[in-house]
Amino acid sequence: MSNPETVLSPERIRADVAELVGCDPADIAPDDNLFDLGIDSVRMMMLVERWRSAGASQVEFPDLAERAELSHWIAVLTGAGEATTSARNTAGEDS
Repeated sequence: MSNPETVLSPERIRADVAELVGCDPADIAPDDNLFDLGIDSVRMMMLVERWRSAGASQVEFPDLAERAELSHWIAVLTGAGEATTSARNTAGEDS
């Protein structure tokens, strides 16, 4: 299985989303709600299949649907931010 970091870059993820919503990639802010920009469940599944075909076989629809923001999708698809999320979850369990 390919390492997702070597398969999908943040730039490619942003470009793929921009292509489907018909805008310039630079117009999508990391915290924009992608549903508001025009991503719906059909388009999301198109992206999931595209990214799986590109080698990101771990990507699942619910992982993206739970938070439709570019920054979240980049974290899920590249593995970025997993250590921060794990540390936050561990700290929250002690409270």
